[in-house]
Amino acid sequence: GILGRVCDRPCEPACRRVRVEEKPVAICRLKRVAADYKGDVDALMPEMPTEKNGKRIALLGAGPASLTVARDLLPLGYDVTLYEKDPAGGGLMRTNIPSFRLPVTVLDEEVDRVVEYGVNAKFGHEITSLKAVLDEDYDAVFVGTGAPRGKDLDIPGRQEADDNIHIGIDWLTSVAFKHTESIGRRVVVIGGGNTAMDCCRTALRLGGEDVRVTVRSPKADMKASDWEVEEAEHEGIPVFDNHNPKEFLIKDGKLAGVVFQLMRAEYTDGRRKLIPTGEEVTFECDDVLMAIGQDNAFPWIERDIGLEFNEWEQPIVDKTTM
Repeated sequence: GILGRVCDRPCEPACRRVRVEEKPVAICRLKRVAADYKGDVDALMPEMPTEKNGKRIALLGAGPASLTVARDLLPLGYDVTLYEKDPAGGGLMRTNIPSFRLPVTVLDEEVDRVVEYGVNAKFGHEITSLKAVLDEDYDAVFVGTGAPRGKDLDIPGRQEADDNIHIGIDWLTSVAFKHTESIGRRVVVIGGGNTAMDCCRTALRLGGEDVRVTVRSPKADMKASDWEVEEAEHEGIPVFDNHNPKEFLIKDGKLAGVVFQLMRAEYTDGRRKLIPTGEEVTFECDDVLMAIGQDNAFPWIERDIGLEFNEWEQPIVDKTTM
């Protein structure tokens, strides 16, 4: 049910059906139909063993990764404890994918099915120390906390306009939990990925009338899926490519607009280089949503417990033994 609505469909561009027909098998939509019309499947689910195997496992984060581990380990008799800072499971599926794309009823059904297998779920419990988890003497700890920190832009005017500049994934989370229910009339979304598409379409539903998406690269290089861009444009949201943000304009102490430097792309041996054209353009706006990427964030992992970190502040693990 979830995949059938939000999967990025890597199988469809690779589908061999296009050798004999114009389009691939619509496997994503087929999954959605199958899930929506499946009927009662409780009797088909595996029975959980009443006797445990003596092994205790901690799962950090309740997104797809940890839920998958729980689903795989519970039928084998493992005692699984799940820690999640939010009040419900699903991770970014719940906080960052808008409900008009993924209804809460579908998400709840599939997340709850795994949790009700017998997970010891600790929702609303934020992990602030890996050392404290290790001191609980689990047999294994699975870290499934994702990339929860949205990237920011360090350009003139950023701090002065802070009240009206929002990090995309944080803003979507605030909308999902109903902390944010409105936005300004004129909205500029900076970024060309699927998060940017979710931001612009959500802004439209929260009262934005003039919503625009800007991306540094040519449109053909956008990271967003073609169908995500099509759906945004179908709703009347224009995409301005080759627009590189240069400055946030401030008027009377508030955000008034964004100045963009126009770019052109040159390609050498498949490598792209963006070159300023010397032209600039200004978009007036009331709010800006930034969806320019995400970083891993591990402030809760102490640096003195024996783990090494690489240049991107990611823990270094042995790929074989983990």
